[in-house]
Amino acid sequence: MSTAILTGLPPVGSSLEDDLRSLGFDVRAAADAAGTAAALAAVPAAERVALVDARFVGHLHALRLALTDPRFPAAAVEGALTAQPEARGALTRALATVTDADPGEGLPDVLAPRLEADGVGVHRPDLGVLVATVPADADVRAKAEGDVAAVDDEAVRLRAAVKSRDGFFTTYCVSPYSRYLARWCARRGLTPNQVTTASLLTALIAAGCAATGTRPGFVAAGVLLILSFVLDCTDGQLARYSLQYSTLGAWLDATFDRAKEYAYYAGLAVGAAHGGGSDDVWALALGAMVLQTCRHVVDFSFNEANHDATANTSPTAALSDKLDSVGWTVWARRMIVLPIGERWALIAVLTALTTPRIVFSALLVGCALAACYTTAGRVLRSLTRKAHRTDRAARALADLADSGPIAELAAKAAARRPGGGATAPVLALAGAGLLLVQLWWHPEPGWWPVLGAGLYVLFAGAAVARPLKGPLDWLVPPVFRAAEYLTILVLAAHSGGSGALPAAFGLVAAVAYHHYDTVYRIRGGSGAPPHWLVRAIGGHEGRVLAVTIAAALWHNQGFTIALTALAVALALAVLSESIRFWVSSGAPAVHDETGEPA
Repeated sequence: MSTAILTGLPPVGSSLEDDLRSLGFDVRAAADAAGTAAALAAVPAAERVALVDARFVGHLHALRLALTDPRFPAAAVEGALTAQPEARGALTRALATVTDADPGEGLPDVLAPRLEADGVGVHRPDLGVLVATVPADADVRAKAEGDVAAVDDEAVRLRAAVKSRDGFFTTYCVSPYSRYLARWCARRGLTPNQVTTASLLTALIAAGCAATGTRPGFVAAGVLLILSFVLDCTDGQLARYSLQYSTLGAWLDATFDRAKEYAYYAGLAVGAAHGGGSDDVWALALGAMVLQTCRHVVDFSFNEANHDATANTSPTAALSDKLDSVGWTVWARRMIVLPIGERWALIAVLTALTTPRIVFSALLVGCALAACYTTAGRVLRSLTRKAHRTDRAARALADLADSGPIAELAAKAAARRPGGGATAPVLALAGAGLLLVQLWWHPEPGWWPVLGAGLYVLFAGAAVARPLKGPLDWLVPPVFRAAEYLTILVLAAHSGGSGALPAAFGLVAAVAYHHYDTVYRIRGGSGAPPHWLVRAIGGHEGRVLAVTIAAALWHNQGFTIALTALAVALALAVLSESIRFWVSSGAPAVHDETGEPA
């Protein structure tokens, strides 16, 4: 329960008390500043408290935005102010500065700037056409009430439930009706986390249908995958519609998207095998997962490198911004990167009409073109912009690199050499190139790949020996990801052991989860996973060495067993630590309101 304190006397006929109760507030009244202070002191310290001017006139949704959003320690609109438990102390101090001579009715507007002066961030929601005001007299009040009646705040609320920036398929084929599904869920007391879980279960059932390898199963899988995506859109719209944001919900939404997509890949690969295919479809499925994950790492690394860069200007970026604001180029640019809506629609339609091999082939071609387009654009931006990157950005890139103890030793040795020489991305590309060339020449199990892995370790350590502040240093993490994932893929594909590719799929899925977990922790401002975990799972270079050595020591089924054991051990380690962190009280909230395609 939260408590709202009405300051002053409400006009006759005011529905303000009923409105506040409908938002879940226990309403109390206070005549002046002293009475407000006494009422505030009586509210338990663990509760949210709101101060509302009794003369307030406005839309119910304006009050909802100002008083119930859990993401901010304090928020205010004209005539209303709220404080979460962490801001209650500052509110009490601010209230103590109000003298008895000050009018109690104006307290919310008086206190909001005093909270900010005390270091509390006061969120002021963008109300748009919604009304929130404190009329000075009866005439102004009558006009404000007319303005309230002229705007349907429920229609505004529904529109605001949809992301302001999203893909073409989501915007025109899903959101026009999913917002009403979100409202239906809200009116029945369903939470976003429940809808998120329903989306995951639907996708898993779709994967099971695809695994049957039959045409009816493939058709059902395609339909269920689209339904899962509709629910995936609905959970976010429900959160925005009802302001039911939570740390756990943000984490579930972020990680379940990848779990659903990759589980569906596995279902298609199993279905291909049941339909008379061979294990090579697993190679296509693993290739699709590798490519999609590396695309995301490019996005994350570039954004983190430029998150707080100063003097961040570029003619390429200016052209991009111009194209993003006019006509058909907006949608063309959003569709060409194959965001999650377009990607899932493509997968669903091709699943229903064709074969898993065609699904993965089309997906690889589409994602490869999208990756070339986005990466080339970001390289051009980086080369043409003049930016000074911060220590925070360098630290984030180092964390995304995921270097283990062996690379750390190599980095210390490289750091003792005089400055200058090759830049970090050149060193990373050289190490990855040497490793992949060895795998190309000697793909069969043996010791040549181990030699390539050893050279890779040395170059990987040298790449991160100095702070990653160069214009293209954001390329280092995705290069490491590609090297690690492709090493596992190539060795499994050529091992000759039955089940090696499915085991490799599981291993890459476990490692990819660790890398996504790292991204979302950094986005939330809590830094990378604990160093002991990174060291325990070897870092990217340690895992590359481990897999190449396992391939050299054990052949056929032995290598499959080694990959399976490594996948299980990594999954247990990263999942247990990740779940412990994200359900803890100190976990950050990671809400993606940008609408950037996933």
